[in-house]
Amino acid sequence: MQPRERLIFPLDVPNKTEAERFISLLKDHVGLFKVGLELFVAEGPAFLQFLTETARVDYFLDLKFHDIPATVTSAQAKIMQGAKLATVHVDQGRKMLQAAVASLKNRVKVLGVTVLTHLGPDDLEALGIASRYAKDPSQLVLLRARLAQAAGCDGVVCAGMEARAVKAACGPEFLVVCPAIRPAWAAVPGDDQQRVMTPYEAIKAGADYIVVGRPIRLAADPVAAARKVVAEIEQGMRDRSSLA
Repeated sequence: MQPRERLIFPLDVPNKTEAERFISLLKDHVGLFKVGLELFVAEGPAFLQFLTETARVDYFLDLKFHDIPATVTSAQAKIMQGAKLATVHVDQGRKMLQAAVASLKNRVKVLGVTVLTHLGPDDLEALGIASRYAKDPSQLVLLRARLAQAAGCDGVVCAGMEARAVKAACGPEFLVVCPAIRPAWAAVPGDDQQRVMTPYEAIKAGADYIVVGRPIRLAADPVAAARKVVAEIEQGMRDRSSLA
């Protein structure tokens, strides 16, 4: 992949008008546009059709499916052409993951969401996660990454600081997608993320894709910000290759 193809921009905006503005600005500077809950609830499946047929861009459907196997299978069967990646929560277990993979086989790559990046040790402990995993979220990520791989998922979503360990445990072909990417040059007001990395650090650590939203979306010049991120990706790839 070219460096820019590794950059995913989330369309975390309230409506199609705002989404179209960012697509027009960034379609030549990012690899995938991510559609999450906010925009999907606002605009519905018709927006996905717009992405494929009108905007002619590929997208990452990040709805984090989280239900019983039958429900997930039925919902995913409706995913439209143009989606390259889709997410499911690993914590619903092997049967749900297998159902998700089977329903999208040869159409969309399935990513297991391991541990959301806003969660820290105290949050995990409050949720009843065993102490050995709550105190070291990377161990919980590895446990869930192995479960996702065994169920047939194509990769996982995890924090950049866990990318290297996931690659070591699951192999180089297992995709790692990292959100909570924060360039050193971009301040994010009221940031809710805890386990963060810069674009360069995440790519060097082994991430295949990085998700960069607010540092680009809130920038005075989103195109310039995207280019700076791509430059970090390029440097990260060079340095990663030199260590191989």
